[in-house]
Amino acid sequence: MNLNYFMAGMMGLFAFLLPAQAQVHTLTLDECRQLAEEHYPAIAQMEVIEHTKSFTLANANTAWLPQVSLNAKAAYQSDVVKIPIDIPGIDIPSPDKDQYQVTADVSQLIWDGGRIAAQKEQVRANAGLEKQKLQSEVYALGERVNNVFFGILLLQEQLAQQDILDEELQRNYDKVESYIANGVANSTDLNAIKVEQLKARQQRIQMESAIDAYRKVLSVLIGREVSADTPLAKPAPPDLPLSPGVRRPELNIFEAQELLLQSQQSLLQAKNMPVIAAFAQAGYGKPGLTLFEKKFAPLFVGGVTLSWNLGNLYTYKNEKKSIDWQKQSVAAQRETFLYNLNTQIPLQQNEIETYRRTMQDDEEIIRLRRQIKEAAEVKVENGTMTVSDLIEEINALKAARQSMALHEIQHLAAIYQLKWTIDN
Repeated sequence: MNLNYFMAGMMGLFAFLLPAQAQVHTLTLDECRQLAEEHYPAIAQMEVIEHTKSFTLANANTAWLPQVSLNAKAAYQSDVVKIPIDIPGIDIPSPDKDQYQVTADVSQLIWDGGRIAAQKEQVRANAGLEKQKLQSEVYALGERVNNVFFGILLLQEQLAQQDILDEELQRNYDKVESYIANGVANSTDLNAIKVEQLKARQQRIQMESAIDAYRKVLSVLIGREVSADTPLAKPAPPDLPLSPGVRRPELNIFEAQELLLQSQQSLLQAKNMPVIAAFAQAGYGKPGLTLFEKKFAPLFVGGVTLSWNLGNLYTYKNEKKSIDWQKQSVAAQRETFLYNLNTQIPLQQNEIETYRRTMQDDEEIIRLRRQIKEAAEVKVENGTMTVSDLIEEINALKAARQSMALHEIQHLAAIYQLKWTIDN
């Protein structure tokens, strides 16, 4: 009865543990890149840029609202206006030397020559440029994620090949021990294999240390712990267009720079236009609008003003030329960027093809190396080959397997590098 309870308890424990094991999440390359973008501290600037743009546009719109100002004045003059005419029997008054006035001035912009619209256009263009620069910075983060991710995959493949090597060395170690017992080999042969096992252990330590460092870097990039138990999915090769066209975020930066320069040119033209506004002034003072009135009286004045700052015309030509030169500079930067990319793309395409053709021979090399190693084992068993020669064949097979694993990951990484070069 106790045994039945024990078995039932163990079954319940296994049922509890199995779902937990099934919940182990496998990280993909796309997921790592998305997490890295979300975790990147600078991404918070995107919201700051948008809010700043909204506030600045709202401030620019207030220029169309009536502008109200309150003014108060108390003054004393050493002399006042007098009429130098003496008419007998008529007393011509003169204003008092002390004057007081309180007014409310209201102005309403009617037409500004497109100045406010150009300012708003410049605000939007500047915000767009800042966003594109940030987007390009975030996009460049993807290359770092690619390098770390494929670095881990490569080290994992090498560790897997190291496991095979350890098994090979241990199997031959056991064989040599039996050879020594039969008088076919001596302890020197056993020591030779032991030395290779120690070297293999050192290599494993170095690989495990490197992969641990890579995992820590990836954890920092994506903001999530990537432990030794976290599996990474080997990505499938992405589809690449036969005639790849460049769709990099840097191109959007150049476009945003051109829009900003265009907005600056529009604002420059608007500044050379006249401004029309309506105004009104109401108040109470002494004197009022009647100069010779010595009593406090209300006053009101209204009308339309036109102002035109012709001084901007002096610098307009040079400022326009400056903007034109900046446009040419942006165009030259775009062409240089595309030129450099177009020189990289054929090299990367050739690298992918080189790995592909190299991988075609890897399996055959491993097959032949395995046959040579197995034949060497038979020769050692028959006493026609030394253990040192066998070790050389084992190392040659190990090198062939590692080369195949290396070429496979390099081929995949080269494809993603080309995709990063041309795509957004």
